[in-house]
Amino acid sequence: MNRTPLSDAEARRLYDQAALLAGIGAWECELATEQLSWTDGVYDLFGLPRGSTLHRPSAVDLYHDDSRAEMERLRAGMIRSGKGFVLDARITTAAGAERWMRLSADISHSHGRPVRIHGAKQDITREKQMWQGLRQLAYNDPLTGLANRRAFETQLSELRRHPAGGGAFGVLAIIDLDMFKPINDRLGHAAGDACLRQVALRLETTLSDALLIARIGGDEFALLLCSTAGWPCLRHRLGQALAALARPVAWNGRQIELSASIGATMLKPGRYLDPTQSFAEADSALYVAKAAGRNRLHIFGDPLQHCGLSETLSFAPPASVLLPV
Repeated sequence: MNRTPLSDAEARRLYDQAALLAGIGAWECELATEQLSWTDGVYDLFGLPRGSTLHRPSAVDLYHDDSRAEMERLRAGMIRSGKGFVLDARITTAAGAERWMRLSADISHSHGRPVRIHGAKQDITREKQMWQGLRQLAYNDPLTGLANRRAFETQLSELRRHPAGGGAFGVLAIIDLDMFKPINDRLGHAAGDACLRQVALRLETTLSDALLIARIGGDEFALLLCSTAGWPCLRHRLGQALAALARPVAWNGRQIELSASIGATMLKPGRYLDPTQSFAEADSALYVAKAAGRNRLHIFGDPLQHCGLSETLSFAPPASVLLPV
């Protein structure tokens, strides 16, 4: 089959069609005048009328603050070094739509001096949404909507790099439901799932300012909580959570009795977190709470008594709560 070579105009037309289909546009900026030139794909990406007059400050204002700052930093570095860059940036279109854009940039020189920067901009909003969806699946518990164990461990690893809580006191707590297996055995997994969802809701409501609340196992939860008010406040908050979890759960016209045990370890302000050690301390405290009769709170090392603060507690827990002395 004979093929006629494409003319330059036809080749350009096909290329432009493919670029628009892929959400790609080309751009350049004259450094001396800051004058911008865009193809139709970039106008469409920013939601601006094709061929309209461009002003760089107005275009840059459409970037989200963090993306704008990073773009300007990379742009300045490229002008100094002559090395291009690629950046995924968040923008808001002229019509107010949120989009992700992949910005590719390079630089041209004349007589050894930078004169023009140029590159491509591509709409990658769908790609970002896909990856965010996959991340949601990977880091969230589908039953309760809380973070899962993987997300919790990732957060602990991140805290390793920073002093725990900055200038605030922190607590890492592990929560285990008491006698949960009999609920599944007697009433079925639908009842058990209802209890787990209710536990998640009560934790989110009672500890709405927690750094993270996660379901890390079948009937086991974990949380990170900080407060500048100190240990008495944190202990009080955990006691409130314990009381909330001790309320029956309504399901299919009946009341399911529920309770939980909590083991916690305090994170001192200004100290770097050892995730493995902190988790082991909280787990050890949970074992003590379980062994003492369940439906109890135990804090590893009893820091309040060592600090001489036990008498300042304002929370009066129910009789079933263990406050070690």
